[in-house]
Amino acid sequence: MKKFIASFIMMTMLAVIIPFITTTANAQRKRIYKKPNAYQKHRNLFNIGIGTAAGAILGGIIGGKKGALIGGGTGAGGAALYSYKLKPKKQ
Repeated sequence: MKKFIASFIMMTMLAVIIPFITTTANAQRKRIYKKPNAYQKHRNLFNIGIGTAAGAILGGIIGGKKGALIGGGTGAGGAALYSYKLKPKKQ
């Protein structure tokens, strides 16, 4: 009977102490926020710039100066469509 009473008292003490221990540890933990890198901040601009450059290079190879101008415009339009409509940023 003594073992039963001693075990009951120990379990009761643990049941009371454990919630206090866990709440104080969570309250003292620092919250660390991940700072977004340059690509995450300016993703749309990077994508449009890369699309414009790729279009201009292909247009220049295929059609010279005029082709580069047309390819750059087409690449910018396609990249803008991709960035803003097909894969928009998640806030």
